[in-house]
Amino acid sequence: MEVIQEGNNFRLVSIDELPDILQVLAKYLPSSLKFHQTIQTYLKDRVWEFHFYVAKEWPEDPIILHFPGMTSTPNGELYESFTVFCPTDRLDLIGLLQSETVLIDWSRPLFMNFTHRAIMDRIEEFYQAMGGSMEKVAGDIYVLDGPPPDEIKLEELQGEDCEVLELREEHAKAIHDLYPANDMESVKVFERLIRALPAYGVFSGGQLAAWMVQSYYGAMFSMQTRPEFRRKGFGIHLAQCLTRSVRNRGYIPFVVIRPENDASLSLYNKLGFKRSYPTVRAILRPASEATGESNGSEAPDNEPETESNEPQQEEQ
Repeated sequence: MEVIQEGNNFRLVSIDELPDILQVLAKYLPSSLKFHQTIQTYLKDRVWEFHFYVAKEWPEDPIILHFPGMTSTPNGELYESFTVFCPTDRLDLIGLLQSETVLIDWSRPLFMNFTHRAIMDRIEEFYQAMGGSMEKVAGDIYVLDGPPPDEIKLEELQGEDCEVLELREEHAKAIHDLYPANDMESVKVFERLIRALPAYGVFSGGQLAAWMVQSYYGAMFSMQTRPEFRRKGFGIHLAQCLTRSVRNRGYIPFVVIRPENDASLSLYNKLGFKRSYPTVRAILRPASEATGESNGSEAPDNEPETESNEPQQEEQ
């Protein structure tokens, strides 16, 4: 699909502009963390091809978008998903998003990755006024914004010949198959993540038992454990290992955790992570879907809830 150079209220930025944009976003940390780290990852590792748009009056109007917002959508269209950031004391800027009809087709289903809840609430206000509805998944951002605690004394890995090793691209499909939101992220992005960013697995008897990788938006995500290997304490070994690697590479370690996921909350509290701000991932469904009209796009169901107490993060 052809990349649009300019919308009603936003313009495409060049790669050369991104370092300066990164500096502007740094002024709004921690609430800009996810978008800030997305650009940092893009500049350093280019895991996925994103297109960044800023308001035409940037930086006076500090609102920024990127397309796509996730790496897999029903039609695989560039402008079918997006992510947005603006400071929470400038939510008036969401009006620029509401009136953006060149980049965003509000008459079709749209997919938004984890976005600050205050921003998403404002979007929901005008979207509901248009007759649309939103299916939402909540996730809180937890950040390690200081030095990690002294090395936690961990018990030895339980199981036959267990060890923590770096993942290889050949493991991507198995990881994607068990990833809770695999309808929103492609297996190809996991291959690229494993190739470019820190990614570790616990291997038991030579078999991949559990894993965790760094995301294209800088977060530590996709901690998964095969059912037959759960409740062996693999999670904290992986999280400690990945936290160290992410920090050493110049990133701010953070995770997105469902509020009801007590196991993950306990694990990351031990590692020194603190709750920073709430986010929401959403599918925006236009009024035409409610009336049964076809718009040529079938949106996926929300990701399934896990039945395990094993720590699970979102990715996205």
